[in-house]
Amino acid sequence: MKLNIQDTFNKELPADPDKNNTRRKVFEACYSFATPRIPSNPTLIHVADEVAEMLELERDTNAEEFLHTFSGKTVYPKTSPYAMCYGGHQFGNWAGQLGDGRAINLAEIRANGKRWALQLKGAGATPYSRTADGLAVLRSSIREHLCSEAMHYLGVPTTRSLSIALTGDEVLRDMLYDGNQAYEKGAVVCRVAPSFIRFGNFQLFAARKDVVNLQKLTDYTIKYFHKDIQTEGKEKYVAFFQKVVNSTLEMVLNWQRVGFVHGVMNTDNMSILGLTIDYGPYGWLEGYDANWTPNTTDSQHNRYAFGNQPGIALWNLVQLANALFPLIEEAKPLEDILENYQTNFDQKYVRMMADKIGLAEINAEEETLIEDLEKNLQLTETDMTIFFRELPRIQKKNTPQEAFQKIHKSFYKPLELAGSVTDAWTTWFTKYLERLQKEVDRDETRKFKMYEVNPKFVLRNYMAQLAIDAANKGNYEVLNELYEVLKRPYNEQPEFEKWYAKRPEWARNKVGCSMLSCSS
Repeated sequence: MKLNIQDTFNKELPADPDKNNTRRKVFEACYSFATPRIPSNPTLIHVADEVAEMLELERDTNAEEFLHTFSGKTVYPKTSPYAMCYGGHQFGNWAGQLGDGRAINLAEIRANGKRWALQLKGAGATPYSRTADGLAVLRSSIREHLCSEAMHYLGVPTTRSLSIALTGDEVLRDMLYDGNQAYEKGAVVCRVAPSFIRFGNFQLFAARKDVVNLQKLTDYTIKYFHKDIQTEGKEKYVAFFQKVVNSTLEMVLNWQRVGFVHGVMNTDNMSILGLTIDYGPYGWLEGYDANWTPNTTDSQHNRYAFGNQPGIALWNLVQLANALFPLIEEAKPLEDILENYQTNFDQKYVRMMADKIGLAEINAEEETLIEDLEKNLQLTETDMTIFFRELPRIQKKNTPQEAFQKIHKSFYKPLELAGSVTDAWTTWFTKYLERLQKEVDRDETRKFKMYEVNPKFVLRNYMAQLAIDAANKGNYEVLNELYEVLKRPYNEQPEFEKWYAKRPEWARNKVGCSMLSCSS
């Protein structure tokens, strides 16, 4: 196995001079060197074949060196693994120094003409682990691995995942934070991204008034990830902030499009490249509910609920603007960009929703139709994915009653479809069908356009839990099957029809299938 090592982060940015792996505050450094913990008996249980191909490793996945490198057993020659130093706001409160508590960057490589950073998650303690052990369990590793790839194929900007390996070691976890600790199988995921830099990397330097290193980090990020920024001085940093705002907006817009809820939108979980990063207690909407969050820690305040994600992204961008202010020393350019975020998001959101319901033109009539639809979806528990996937089957010639019947399978409680609920839907479909008459596209053309933005298959929590339950017994068939299904989420795939289904009733309140804790 040959990796084309081209390290930059740990070559061009300041390192923590202390080489000891002790928990501590780290100052005036972007990272600390950290060596992965050696697993006792690593075994590879899944490799994402297309990621291996992207990294030019497709011929090496069965090699012992591949297993040893991506489980942490051996350090690849002439590399210097490290953990990043950053801070962040957690649930709206400044938490100070956080850092990679259980992520260790192995190296940066060049493959197929692109630069990739390779990172192990769950490979042991670092100086940033605080009171934790730096390890991960099979349960959370399967969720991260599958979701990283599912999001990519859905067209959502994301970090990727190359592989999962069992470590052969047991890890003690309190899954529900209720005092009941138990041993679980330890695992390591190899995450892949152009970079794992977060908002929090900039925030920590700004909070410590370390403008010298704040500038070094910002210049580095622009040099490698925004080469098209040609201006100098303050304008350069304003242009950089605009890029981050644009990419963050597109990411969150895609989350809303597919019904994804991140669950922990802390600023240390926000990628500077606009990638979905850190898959913890995430979930997809089952019943359409703007107030739903998959995170048990957030269940009281719903800060990171589905409907709040666009606003929280803006809040996080304000924190980043504050961090970059010392390089710009002028508030107005940053404020102008932040004000435009809301306007741009609102416009793009309406366009996205119009695409989901198959409308080419947008004016006040269409906006009202979308608003009314969102209200109707919450009248009774309505499966978001199934509703928007069945909607394209409606034809211009249908009556409102026929149209209503075609999306019937998306309802969880059909007995609630009476009186005012049915009336509201009949009214909506009457207006929708009138509006469809103005569409130039034939029914079939419109249907396939709608299929392109409305996935049939998403990684519902109960599906991930079935893969986890089987894997805990040494059976990886469900994991392998879901990986294949989620590669083509917009295709019909009739052979996998069983995965196109509402959440089963047994999963409504089952641990791991409805809400999840941050324990992993």
